[in-house]
Amino acid sequence: MSEAEFLSSYDPAAFERPSVAVDLVLMSIVDGAPAALLMRRDAYPYQGDWALPGGFVAIDESLDRAAERVLTDKANMRDAYIEQLYTFGGVDRDPRMRIISVAYFALLPCDRFAAALAGRSDLLLASLTVADNGAITANADGAALPLAFDHGDILAVAVQRLRGKLYY
Repeated sequence: MSEAEFLSSYDPAAFERPSVAVDLVLMSIVDGAPAALLMRRDAYPYQGDWALPGGFVAIDESLDRAAERVLTDKANMRDAYIEQLYTFGGVDRDPRMRIISVAYFALLPCDRFAAALAGRSDLLLASLTVADNGAITANADGAALPLAFDHGDILAVAVQRLRGKLYY
């Protein structure tokens, strides 16, 4: 059997497939503390909770292109240098189905967030509190915000990466 014959008879449904998403960690330093852009979820699961801007990767879309689309469409930003941070693949990270998320990271000056936040009640630049064990709490107006999915874990990895970059 040739490779062409093999591929023509291959059944892509032979294996279960997870969905793939991208999540953006867009951070800044505000008054000497880390802050991150969050978006209030308007749908279940976690309706009303706060999440990183994110979305599913289309079948004909590269990961980088999906991240750029989310940056524009959901984070309301353009022309930010984003890089892959980490891949999150916990089996139960999303209650809907098996979803693997590739997180992207950017450290941006505070003024870059002003235009993104203008007129958008669903976006917020939340301050981040880091516990001794590395756990992250997102805060607004002194109150802790409920975070959707495993986005607290994603933020913790981003803060750790930021510390590593600053140390380097």
